Amino acid sequence: MTQHHPAWVTTHHPAAADPRAVATAGYEIRVKGRLSDTVTEVFEDFTASVKPAETTLRGQIRDQAELHGLLEQIQSLGLELIEVKRLD
Repeated sequence: MTQHHPAWVTTHHPAAADPRAVATAGYEIRVKGRLSDTVTEVFEDFTASVKPAETTLRGQIRDQAELHGLLEQIQSLGLELIEVKRLD
């Protein structure tokens, strides 16, 4: 069975063209308290902005599995999560 699409519908999907291409999204994660340099080094792919009452981590996350892994890491360190925000 052949599907016919209107002329304005593209049949080429750029993201699917290269299976190695990974879509990432920027995230901002806020945790309570000032994290030490040792703890912020654990989140090596993120930039950390430390304020008196909280630390903000910013970086790229590839997918839901990576996001959940990061959240598990935050929990295993005993950090209090304040907010997770997608920037894109």
